[in-house]
Amino acid sequence: MEWVQYMLSGITVGMIYVLVALGYNIIYNVTEIINFAQGEFVMLGGLCAVFFYESLHLPLWLAFLMAVVTVGGIGLLFEKFAIRHARSQSILTLIIVTIAFSILLKGAAMFAWGKDPYSLPPFSGGPPWLIAGAAVQRQSLWIIGISLLIIAGLSIFFHKSFYGKAMCACADNPVAARIMGIPVRRMILLSFTLSAALGAAGGVIITPLSLMEYDRGSLLGLKGFSVAVLGGLGNFWGALVAGIFIGVAESLCAGYLSSGYKDAVALIALLAVLFVKPEGLFGRAK
Repeated sequence: MEWVQYMLSGITVGMIYVLVALGYNIIYNVTEIINFAQGEFVMLGGLCAVFFYESLHLPLWLAFLMAVVTVGGIGLLFEKFAIRHARSQSILTLIIVTIAFSILLKGAAMFAWGKDPYSLPPFSGGPPWLIAGAAVQRQSLWIIGISLLIIAGLSIFFHKSFYGKAMCACADNPVAARIMGIPVRRMILLSFTLSAALGAAGGVIITPLSLMEYDRGSLLGLKGFSVAVLGGLGNFWGALVAGIFIGVAESLCAGYLSSGYKDAVALIALLAVLFVKPEGLFGRAK
């Protein structure tokens, strides 16, 4: 039953990509900007949690919260002192700003934590669970459960709440949103803060399962972007389906072909969807 093991492992990996993709979708829904620093927010979340847990000896749950708050604050400062001053520029210029910020964050993390990988203890102890003959780590269930809760919460927030609808209105027509009394700047600030905090939460929950290091964010960001595009930019449930698809495809590729090819799966899927259906599987053509 090795295929079951591959499937379950792929779902876990796919959920990690989904968490990264959600950060892209949040900012895109409000600004239509692609924030290529999203992968670095994930990396910082894991490393900050390691700092709070190992260096300051905080309980794991408090280290989790402190990491989310810290990285969320970094996202807030990024929008306030970089994105806001460049808002009059083109979308391409803003994307280049996010790429530059990602390089800055990677370099800062290398100086702060070095090049060694770090880990955290799992959220709950005990032996792996056996499902259809396949072993599933308990941390994998935490990743899947937290990811589903975040997706459901974001869907409700953007479609039912006043602030969520206001954030979407800022992307559709910021001038009309401002005329209607929506504080556009505040909505954009909230989107970057929420996106960074979400990335940090993803980084913390995956660190116990896979080691975190300063350059981990680049690959996670690339695969998360592939998932976001494949599912349709701005579509949270589309990101879920696309993330699981990419994760399972990578796991099957590593199991039956070679682990050296698995990192190419997300790129091949990204190129395929850009050629065939640029708006994504669940996106709407404009």
